[in-house]
Amino acid sequence: MAWKKLSGQNPVLIYPQSLQQQQSAEHVYFCVTSACLLMTLCELLGAAVCHSPPLLPYLSRYGFSDLNTTGSAAAVPEDGPVAQETLELPNKESNQTPANVRHRKHRRGGRSSQGHGSGRCSGRESLDKALASFLNWQQSAEERLLSLEEARLERDWRAEERREQREERRAEQERRHELQLFSMLTGALFPSRQDAQTADPSASPSAHLSAPRMTTAAPPVSSSSSQPPAEAPTVQVISTHEAEKSQPTSVTACQMSQNVLATPRGAEAPSPSVYLSKRGNSIRQHQGTLQEGFVQYAANKYHVTDNPEGIINLGTSENKLCYDLLHARLTRPDMLYVEPSLLQYSDWTGRTFLREEVAKFLTHYCGSPKTLNADNVVVMNGCGSLFSCVAAVICDPKDAILIPTPFYGVITDDVDLYSDVKLFHVHLDCETDGKDSRAFHLTVEKLEEGLTKAKQEGLIIRAVILMNPHNPLAEIYTPEEMIAFLEFAKRNDLHAIVDELYMLTVFDESVTFHSVLSLDSLPDPLRTHVMWGLSKDFAMSGIRAGTLYTENRELVEALAQLGCFHGIPGTVQHQVAQLLQDRAWIDNEFLPENRRRLKAAHSFLTGELRSMGIPFLDRPAALFVWADLREYLQESSFQEELNLWRCFLRHNVLLSCGQAFSCSTPGWFRIVFADQHLHLGMKRFREALKKNEEKSTRADTSAIKETVDKCKNSPTESDNAAIVNSTSPPGSKSLDQLEERDSPAPDTDLVSAEGLVSLDGEAPKPAESLESLIGTLRNQIRSSDWLEKNTPELSAGEDPEILDVFKALLHRARK
Repeated sequence: MAWKKLSGQNPVLIYPQSLQQQQSAEHVYFCVTSACLLMTLCELLGAAVCHSPPLLPYLSRYGFSDLNTTGSAAAVPEDGPVAQETLELPNKESNQTPANVRHRKHRRGGRSSQGHGSGRCSGRESLDKALASFLNWQQSAEERLLSLEEARLERDWRAEERREQREERRAEQERRHELQLFSMLTGALFPSRQDAQTADPSASPSAHLSAPRMTTAAPPVSSSSSQPPAEAPTVQVISTHEAEKSQPTSVTACQMSQNVLATPRGAEAPSPSVYLSKRGNSIRQHQGTLQEGFVQYAANKYHVTDNPEGIINLGTSENKLCYDLLHARLTRPDMLYVEPSLLQYSDWTGRTFLREEVAKFLTHYCGSPKTLNADNVVVMNGCGSLFSCVAAVICDPKDAILIPTPFYGVITDDVDLYSDVKLFHVHLDCETDGKDSRAFHLTVEKLEEGLTKAKQEGLIIRAVILMNPHNPLAEIYTPEEMIAFLEFAKRNDLHAIVDELYMLTVFDESVTFHSVLSLDSLPDPLRTHVMWGLSKDFAMSGIRAGTLYTENRELVEALAQLGCFHGIPGTVQHQVAQLLQDRAWIDNEFLPENRRRLKAAHSFLTGELRSMGIPFLDRPAALFVWADLREYLQESSFQEELNLWRCFLRHNVLLSCGQAFSCSTPGWFRIVFADQHLHLGMKRFREALKKNEEKSTRADTSAIKETVDKCKNSPTESDNAAIVNSTSPPGSKSLDQLEERDSPAPDTDLVSAEGLVSLDGEAPKPAESLESLIGTLRNQIRSSDWLEKNTPELSAGEDPEILDVFKALLHRARK
């Protein structure tokens, strides 16, 4: 702002509209004020001159000449006319002045000198005052300008700070939007394919671990932390304790846990739309690793000739090994049949001829002791629709269903998006102990504990979901185990929803699957509902045909009311019925050949995993293997798991990570082997892991080099020979970073306890002696295979500067 002095008025305060205008106004204010003060000073000087008498011609006592005084505007004194006459007396001819004239001049000069001296004193005082006033003003003006400059600099600094913060937020948002925008784009280009192929409800079989006993250095994960960390909108999934060894930490009632299909960490959900309801926006914002991966796969599918660099899908549970068998059967004349009734409305639970064929099929292949009733069969467009409808008719909004984890995550959406029904997680431990000899072992005790926890949180549990064979564990439960689970449901008045989607996908003759429909009697037949479909056992996920068998007529009638939203075209129902009744083709052609191909693919995949030293669950069922890749994580976190998943995707191979199945421990992946491009997919799998290891090794090498440099620059630590830096990936039994100085091994009294770090990244316990810690460290060095894998030659290729360090480490380890 600035002061503006108007003519004949007081100064006016002017407010500038911007910082630039303010600075300009301050400059103008300074200039105008300076000019005004200078004018005032000139007036004072003029006043001082005006009070002085007119000066004589010739030189006065102060050195003024007549040339300086004749032009003056001073007033004429009383004896002016006389002086004027005297000026006219001299002439060129006479240089003499009369005596009387000189006398008068002398007297007049004396009076003039006295008057002029008093005027000069008065003018000097005025001038001093003016100069003092000007200097005071100049000082105040300079101080004002300095304060304004400081304020301006502070404003600029704050503006720059805000700009940097905005840039950081913008960069973070761009990073989060990257995959989301790509997913939205490809989703818009391939909506029909996405809708047809994203459903994958399933189960899977069981057996034992093929790899050595699996361990992890990560601490137990609680129920609340078992879900993927923050970064995404979530579907409400209620969780319970993780495992027997982990401390049970619960979530509050109806708390939303991270959905396995929620937007991945790091991605940002689309902003809410004014055209949608809250529920509509919540549904729209659903996007996760399964959808994200499938969308990218759909946009860049591998093809031998057309797109050899495309993505190979080993993440979606589809059987792609039997297309030739299906094509030959589905193109027979009996499949190409159309009659008017197939083009008209029908019973929404399925056409009668199809329900009858389904009842006969289940009676035969499930080994039912009695013929199943076709009136108890409901047919819809996929088991996802069946999950959604069953949840809607047996649960109220906000009610919950008990489910062991890991599980196929799309079930979360199936029961939540329409019906607002939650899932309460019962986490299974990936480790084995004295009580459990099987990893991820489900027991009645764990179900009881989960139910108790849910009730303590004020939740209403209506049902329990059981998968046999299991997805993604491929576990096959025995009849005794299934009876125990059903008895648990009966004791607690719970519906038992049994998913048997993979019942015919058992490719080992020594293992037999037993359906709950094969039992002589069910513990609670009115609350037991069995699902099956063609997606897995018949490799026809695109047909979208799922079936439910239940003896609860009220449930069937309720489902019939929702069937109009989930019906199957009449011509497709005809084809499915024709397929199911062709027992000769099923028993003699399809099932034997399908099992042979699945077994060969499973053997190849498990052989590859064994050759790479990757632990996995060896189960002769389903279409996938549940593999333990915790060793390849930089740290035990779901973010690192997601980074590894994206590393595979960058190498054009799609897998499914554990968080997509609500696994409580990060690092587990589901690898589908029922793909005709499995060999190339595993080659890319190896390349991705190798690249990930090289990245990890570079990070470790950099850390070692940095530590060595610190040691060399620190003379006070020259006697300390070993520094252990534990950043080993979870599940690894070796040290990731180990360095020693070239000095001899230290004595126990020379090593500080603070210089030791335990393998799990925690400080040593105070109760342990320093000598025992050093002994433990030496044993770890001797038993570690990290130094053998990271030989000096390999390290020299990446960073020659630390070759000597590795040689010294290897030499000490061998001692």
